[in-house]
Amino acid sequence: MDKEAELDGNHGQDAGGSRVRADAQRNEDALIEAAKAIFAASGVDAPAREIAARAGVGVGTLYRRFPSRADLVIAVFKREVDACTAEAAVLASGHPPGEALALWLRRFTRFIAAKRGLAQALHSGDPAFQALPDYFRQNFEPALAGLLDAAVKAGAVRPGIEPYELLRAIGNLAAIKGAEPEGETSVMVELLIDGLRFGAGKVSPAAG
Repeated sequence: MDKEAELDGNHGQDAGGSRVRADAQRNEDALIEAAKAIFAASGVDAPAREIAARAGVGVGTLYRRFPSRADLVIAVFKREVDACTAEAAVLASGHPPGEALALWLRRFTRFIAAKRGLAQALHSGDPAFQALPDYFRQNFEPALAGLLDAAVKAGAVRPGIEPYELLRAIGNLAAIKGAEPEGETSVMVELLIDGLRFGAGKVSPAAG
């Protein structure tokens, strides 16, 4: 067995087994990060050898960790969703509620822009991707709901905003052909954030 295959496999016991698992996890992380960058630049059909080279591993390691291209696309998508979701709690703990909400919505906009490289695969009709919309909602809706609730209670934004509707609105803005995340899309999202502040501090009819 060559060194790379040994490091990436599940062989070894005790301390050696832990080392092998740690090496395998590093390989997987490197491959996901490499694929994320290359998918964003070149699309999901980029050559496997290009992804492996960027990750610093062999093509064999890529196929052992991700036997199909769909496996790799799903891993990249979930990694990005998880990172963006986790940032909601970080921002909430370090900023006032209204500011935390605005910062996260900008972060979500960047997530949508980065996902453009995956769009072709995600909308291909491949059954492998059927669970991803649910993964999107199950993670993002609670994260945004918490930020919205805190911002409403602080009087920073108006009440009555549905998390999924806001996610869709930003998604639609970021998906406009030719719009750039740091250009036109950013301007439109800032206008949307300003709109959330209109009527802030008022009690919603449902709560009255």
